[in-house]
Amino acid sequence: MAVKMRLKRMGKKKTAIYRIVVADARSPRDGRNIEEIGFYDPNQEPAEVRIDAEAAKAWLSKGAQPTDTVARLLKNAGIEK
Repeated sequence: MAVKMRLKRMGKKKTAIYRIVVADARSPRDGRNIEEIGFYDPNQEPAEVRIDAEAAKAWLSKGAQPTDTVARLLKNAGIEK
């Protein structure tokens, strides 16, 4: 089973907030997820990012592949593969 770390869109129209989730690569963007590991709000200045570092490291060690955006957020939070 291919597992990805990606963003799940939430919030109102034109003021989206995102949850950082671990999901099966075949599931839809806002569909079922395995675990929520963080939160990203780009509407704040500066953007608010909260990530459970232990859970993120655990999923990365299990082979979960982050999307480009999630990889950038993890790098900015100091979480490396």
